[in-house]
Amino acid sequence: MSAFGLCFNLGPSIKMTPRLARVCATCLSHKVNRTDLRIASFTWIKRFGTGPDGGDDDSGAPVPSSPALFPFSKGASRFGRRPLSPLERVSQMLPQESLSEEVWELRGKKPREENDDTETQTPKKLIEDLDVHEQSGDGVVNESKEDLTHVLPGERLMCFGEVLLAEYRRKRRLELQKMFQLEKGSKLGSNSGFIAHDAIQGCHAGTVLRTSLGIPMLIRRPSLEEFTLFMKRGPAIAYPKDASAMLMMMDVNEGDCVLESGSGSGAMSLFLSRAVGSSGSVLSVEVRADHHRRAVLNYERWRSSWRLRSGNEWPENVHFHLGDLTNAAPSLAGRSFNSVALDMINPHLALPTVVPHLHTGGVCAIYQANVTQIIDLMEGLRCSTLPLVCERVVEVQYRDWLLAPSLQKDGSFNRRKKPPGEETAESENDDAEEGHESPAHFPFGSVPYIARPHPEQNGHTAFLVKLRKISK
Repeated sequence: MSAFGLCFNLGPSIKMTPRLARVCATCLSHKVNRTDLRIASFTWIKRFGTGPDGGDDDSGAPVPSSPALFPFSKGASRFGRRPLSPLERVSQMLPQESLSEEVWELRGKKPREENDDTETQTPKKLIEDLDVHEQSGDGVVNESKEDLTHVLPGERLMCFGEVLLAEYRRKRRLELQKMFQLEKGSKLGSNSGFIAHDAIQGCHAGTVLRTSLGIPMLIRRPSLEEFTLFMKRGPAIAYPKDASAMLMMMDVNEGDCVLESGSGSGAMSLFLSRAVGSSGSVLSVEVRADHHRRAVLNYERWRSSWRLRSGNEWPENVHFHLGDLTNAAPSLAGRSFNSVALDMINPHLALPTVVPHLHTGGVCAIYQANVTQIIDLMEGLRCSTLPLVCERVVEVQYRDWLLAPSLQKDGSFNRRKKPPGEETAESENDDAEEGHESPAHFPFGSVPYIARPHPEQNGHTAFLVKLRKISK
């Protein structure tokens, strides 16, 4: 009979000595099949359970007093367990009370030494670290909540319900820009990782947070221009560059009464609302019901976010009307307007209804996507007797430029070349100051800059037509 079989036949009648344990371990490596190994592994896992003493709380069986076993060793993963040694495999199959003190010492000595050398954490400590990791893994805040006590007068911290903007820039390029509403328990997710909304709440607007993958993300409040670009759309919006030009054409002031036709997604309505102020009013007419609903939702979303970010009410000065402007003469009865903004396919059909309610000298700004539409507009004016004069037909174009310090391939700054006489005088200083690569280290004027048009330029959006009412 082999020594391995002898161990099981003798059972509790024999004490497990170090010599016998080594013989059993040798036999085990040759005789024990995979099924026995799985049984041994299951027995070991049950030993190191979730109970306070490392056992299984639900078993109810008393755990024999023995030296503590350390399931973690050098080379094991943080959340895994080290493989069992042959001695431990054999001793786990035997009754625990039959093991001698020498065997317990052999089982406990090596793991203790490895624990002392590598400072391996105990399971209880690992559980605590797991809790901390789960709490802080949603996003690492560069600015602790204790440091947020310094708030300038009139400044408000980000809170739940606000509309915020997250952006990530890499190598002078805008890689990600996303608008979202801050909600409790939600997460801001992207290909760069995620950030818990709870980690954003209570921070300053303009705080840089790190995602679960360690990517720095700037969280701030969007401007009205950015809100109109990222809000949910039905039809295409009047882009901010065109909307600002139309406001200048119409010369909108605080307290004016403005008529808008073509609410669309509500972008132009928001710009007009801010321009006329709380003492003015805007009547926005839309013929399509789905566009009308989308414009109202975007307008109310901006107002609710503004109330949270500023503490003041956004003026409720826009009145949305569902209907066709060409047949809206009864709705306009008794009203007059300082200016008119039209975003329609056939604006010349609505001009006979609009012009009688426009102040003399007032401007009607028309937003048209195609030049053929402008031709139809001019032909309609020629055939009508309306007191309108076309003053301008313009296309607004912006050209973005890239202006930044010149960098090398490794990310360090290029140095401006000096004349031959100055290079010799500064060579000693360069050698003494080698190793300092911070941006502030280089003196003023020593870093060259690049300046060129940005590779990504906006194309054509629309034509703007300026019509003025005169008295003939």
